[in-house]
Amino acid sequence: MPTPIPAEWSPHRAMWVGWPSHADLWEDNLEPAQGEAEALVRALAGPGREQVKLLVGNDEALPDAQARFAGVDGVTVVPGRFGDIWLRDTGPIFGAGSTRAAAFRFNGWGGKYEMEFDDTVADQIGKASGTPLDRHDFILEGGAVDHDGAGTLLTTRQCVLNPNRNPGWTQDAAEAALTQALGATRVVWLGEGLLNDHTDGHVDNLARFVTPDTVAVPIAFGRKDPNADAYDAAAAAIADAGFTPLRIPSPGLILDEDERPVPASHMNFLIANGAVIVPTYGDPLAARLACEALATVFPDREIIPLPSIAILSGGGSFHCISQQEPA
Repeated sequence: MPTPIPAEWSPHRAMWVGWPSHADLWEDNLEPAQGEAEALVRALAGPGREQVKLLVGNDEALPDAQARFAGVDGVTVVPGRFGDIWLRDTGPIFGAGSTRAAAFRFNGWGGKYEMEFDDTVADQIGKASGTPLDRHDFILEGGAVDHDGAGTLLTTRQCVLNPNRNPGWTQDAAEAALTQALGATRVVWLGEGLLNDHTDGHVDNLARFVTPDTVAVPIAFGRKDPNADAYDAAAAAIADAGFTPLRIPSPGLILDEDERPVPASHMNFLIANGAVIVPTYGDPLAARLACEALATVFPDREIIPLPSIAILSGGGSFHCISQQEPA
């Protein structure tokens, strides 16, 4: 059995980030999404922080990405191929010291968004980082699991036990697979994720380890938050498992252009060397309260709020488009 996956707050040797690359996918949101991604990359590459490896998904987007980051210390632009930018899900999960990484099958989040090259991203990142891959013959996205660094893994039944991933999987079968692939010694199961989350309830939109004994989980902000019950159920399950829930205000009700709730979440923060990057969605009070809460558990890191409104239009946020290489 491999050693447990390091907690995200452990030191990193590098951070991968996906660059919005496809005009046919992003349409009018392409340039705004690139602007938000650029702000994220520049924050990550600040003094004493990350070596950013920016994966660009096609030849058309490459010259602009190279021009934006020419001469920026700590940023390497890597030509690649992907369907879209969600490297947390399509890339490998790096183990301790990044001496090896786990790679899984990928089926477009249960067959909903199967795009060319997404099932090759793990190979591309493994090759570019010089990291041997351990391949596992089951479907798993990196955003479906969160790690405390000591063998406890946090996930949701809605996603990992969904028949659109691994038909016939029971909870016992899933735990055995996660133990063998990721060194999990304990799996804490949550139930439902966010409403209208096309990932079928990824845990990195719902709850995240922030210390070895503390798990951040939202509390509804405003009276119309459609995920209030899911937040409270997750907090109760976390407490029942023996962890302390840190309730962090959600962004509240965020609607798309068709007036449908979208899965906006402060839980999609990214823990980097020296910083925590927090996605925000247009409400200054909600953003400030979320950042203040995270500052209580990350006193030695700068808490940096950045807009993620255009990136969210594609279905995720900062954690979803990134993947760390532990040092």
